[in-house]
Amino acid sequence: MNFALNEEQTEIRDSIIRFARQELSVSADEANGFPHAAWRKCAEMQLMALPFPEEYGGCGADFLTTVVATQAFGYACKDAGLVHAVCTQILCGMQINSFGSEELKHRYLPSLVRGEKIFAQAITEAGSGSDALGMRTRAELAEGGYLLNGTKIFITNGPVADVVLVFAVTNPEVSRISGISCLVVEKGMSGFTQCAPMAKMGLDTLQNGELVFADCPVPAENLVGSAGQGAILFNESMEWERCLLPAAHLGTLERIFETSVAYAKGRSAFGQPISKFQAVSSKIVEMKMALELGRLMLYKVATTKDQHKRAALEASIVKLYISEALKKTCLDAVQIHGGYGYMKEYEVERDLRDSIAATIYSGTSEMQQNIISRFIGL
Repeated sequence: MNFALNEEQTEIRDSIIRFARQELSVSADEANGFPHAAWRKCAEMQLMALPFPEEYGGCGADFLTTVVATQAFGYACKDAGLVHAVCTQILCGMQINSFGSEELKHRYLPSLVRGEKIFAQAITEAGSGSDALGMRTRAELAEGGYLLNGTKIFITNGPVADVVLVFAVTNPEVSRISGISCLVVEKGMSGFTQCAPMAKMGLDTLQNGELVFADCPVPAENLVGSAGQGAILFNESMEWERCLLPAAHLGTLERIFETSVAYAKGRSAFGQPISKFQAVSSKIVEMKMALELGRLMLYKVATTKDQHKRAALEASIVKLYISEALKKTCLDAVQIHGGYGYMKEYEVERDLRDSIAATIYSGTSEMQQNIISRFIGL
């Protein structure tokens, strides 16, 4: 088994690290709202174009290469909100590319890969939360398409999105698996309201908010896939999402590991570097273990998806392990830095605040445990 990156993947990884370090130097706490300038730079770097066919302006990269690139982005870019926003853009494009009609692909993918339009996917509702398929938003058949009614919440990129992929119930008479569909809604459509961004504990530049649909007419040609295919699209999307976001988290974990090693070697107490104290070195050893194990699991799932195979169990394992490892790594980094770790100057406190959300979005850690337990027959 060959675990080494090929030459192209190595070049992409290194170029993204150089780019992020040189061009994305403004910290998340210094930015004001959504970082539009940084977003445009990411688009020019073709970060959003990686996994898409060249005919739509994409780079034609496989999924493993996209995961490697996302990991590099999370490693070098300290604005976790921007990283998450870019991942959401890619995920929306993957849904359109895999399930959308040719007309939808030609209409939306070119502007998506160029970053000219910001995309969001709207699944979560206040009353359903982790029970995503228990949504109440309805899309009823109407002349020329559908009439959309309902409210979505916590939607990433929602307040600034130009295009939203909305999941809604189109047939309440059948099971939840076959009664949900996905529709493309554009900013400015009648009956579509984008609410103000919600204040959060971390991920300051990431725009999350409520989307309201009140008798919003959606043309029939804006249906992604077939009617009733929404649950299939959702499940496939979750496998991609539970690779891309953990890839960014793993990159952040690697940066925090390196930061902790450097600080522990340079900081002295009681006449020796604090790295010589087992209480400190053990924390750093656990960071290294999480980094290596997480990378192996992540690349395995990405390779499985490149083989066009399902990987629901494996993706849940990756999401659960890496998100929890990131949170623990950030907490340990603050502890290693002591009083300095609590100060904004050293930045690890922001990484800790950002990391908490990783165990909540894309399915909470508790939901991942439920999924895994079902797969192993418990």
